Formats: sequence, C-alpha cells, structure tokens
Amino acid sequence: MTDALGSIDMPERGRSEDGTTESQKKPRRGGKRGKKGPFARLALFYRQVIAELRKVVWPTRSQLSSYTTVVIVFVAIIIGLVTVIDLGINRVVGYVFG
Repeated sequence: MTDALGSIDMPERGRSEDGTTESQKKPRRGGKRGKKGPFARLALFYRQVIAELRKVVWPTRSQLSSYTTVVIVFVAIIIGLVTVIDLGINRVVGYVFG
C-alpha cells in the first residue's frame, strides 16, 4: 500500500531503517587493517599464504604419477574425439558446398 509520498515499506530518503539520518551516523573506521602500510599488508598476505599452504595435504609420489597419467590419457582421448568430429564436419561441409 502506498501513500502520497511513496511506499510505506521503504524508509524515507536520507534516513536509515533505525531512524537516524546519514549525517548522524558515526564514520566508519578502518581498524587495524586500515592503519598498516602497503609493505606490512603485503607481508601479512604472504604469511597467510604460507599458513594456508601448510594446511594442504600433498599427494605422494605414486599418487602424483597416477593422477598425471590419468590427465594425459584423458587429454589424449579428448584430442582424438575432437579430431574425429572435426574431420567429419570437414567432409560434410566439403560434400555440401564442394
């Protein structure tokens, strides 16, 4: 339901849902992250990356070789499939337009 000014469900322009205007709100502060320089943030990023890499469960050598073999065989099969489809489409196009 609406009145002359607009929807009842929507708050007034310039006012938030709690009834305060935008000028009454406190400015948002950056906290600890906003006070660090670019090199400190970069160092923090690298420390976090190293911490995450320590959590990774790395495969054994035999698992790695079997995964690699599976990927190479799968890629070879897909290459063969695409080649056969390409040759078939090439022959059909050559028959129709040639």
